[in-house]
Amino acid sequence: MDRLRQSASIAKDVMPRTLAWSEGTWTNEPVHVAVDDDGMRVTAREGSDAWRLTSYDFIHASEHALLAPLPLETAVEVQFRLDFVHQFDQAGIFVKIDDTSWIKAGIEVSDGETSLGAVVTQGTSDWSLRPLTEWSGHLVTIRGSRSGNALTVRARVDDDPWQLVRVAPLDPNADVTAGPYCCAPLNADLTVHFTSWRTTPADASLHPEP
Repeated sequence: MDRLRQSASIAKDVMPRTLAWSEGTWTNEPVHVAVDDDGMRVTAREGSDAWRLTSYDFIHASEHALLAPLPLETAVEVQFRLDFVHQFDQAGIFVKIDDTSWIKAGIEVSDGETSLGAVVTQGTSDWSLRPLTEWSGHLVTIRGSRSGNALTVRARVDDDPWQLVRVAPLDPNADVTAGPYCCAPLNADLTVHFTSWRTTPADASLHPEP
């Protein structure tokens, strides 16, 4: 109960704000970054990826993630234009505790389909996807809400209602960073146009009020 009261108190102090792209630190520098009034365009390095061991037996930690602190009872939102088509091209949010514990969520092209999904990594990675080809060509927003002992990931296209993507465990005592990310495991020509990066109070509840 004390932790719940503490979380509620923290949430009241969180004010929505837009983050400047300069506030983040890259985990791995992209090939090119261009910032203007229309957002940030990031060109990924061919072979960039984030994965640990499961099924593929390799460790990749070459993702391009622009990270800033994500305190308890805070949510991060990243918006980008969905216009990539090559196998495993991906973009969204990256939430990091350390080199072996992190979450990435967003859009990824897999086996010819544009899909919404997440990878939760705690030593080893898992992966979940569902096709959403109708989102192609639109603005997609990925939201990661950190509350209590969990990260709740939601997504939407344009101004449509939020859709639940994943609920994953996240240590409430951990120092966490988060922000936009992209990877291009098999593509030498992926440039992602990120249009916004903001923080807000964490979601009030896991499920909408009836």
